[in-house]
Amino acid sequence: MKPIHLTKEEFLSKVANYETNPTEWKYLGDKPCIIDFYADWCGPCKMVAPILDELAKEYSEQIYIYKVDTEAEQELAGAFGIRSIPTILFCPMNETPQMAQGALPKASFKDAIEKVLLGK
Repeated sequence: MKPIHLTKEEFLSKVANYETNPTEWKYLGDKPCIIDFYADWCGPCKMVAPILDELAKEYSEQIYIYKVDTEAEQELAGAFGIRSIPTILFCPMNETPQMAQGALPKASFKDAIEKVLLGK
C-alpha cells in the first residue's frame, strides 16, 4: 500500500465535496485519512514522503494516506488555505479535521494517527 495521489476531482468524490458543502465539513471516506499537501521542489516534503510511505504500509487496513500536489492542484490548495508546505490534514471519520504544518517526525504522525484518527 502506498500513498494515493489525488486530483481535485478525486478529492471531491473521495474526501470532501467542498463545492457542494462550502460551509460544512462532510468526510466521504470509509476510514480516516491523512492528506499531505506537498510540492516536488519542497525539501521538508521530501523528508516526510518516506515516512508516509512507511505509514501507508503499516496502517493500510485502518487509514488512507492521500497526497495533493499543490503545484498541480492550486485551486484545491487554495480552498484549504494552504500557505506553507508540507501541510498535513488529519481527517477522522466524524470530527473536524486537524491541520499540522511542517515536516513532522514519524513518532508525531503515529501519535496523531492513534489519538486523532483511531481514537486510541
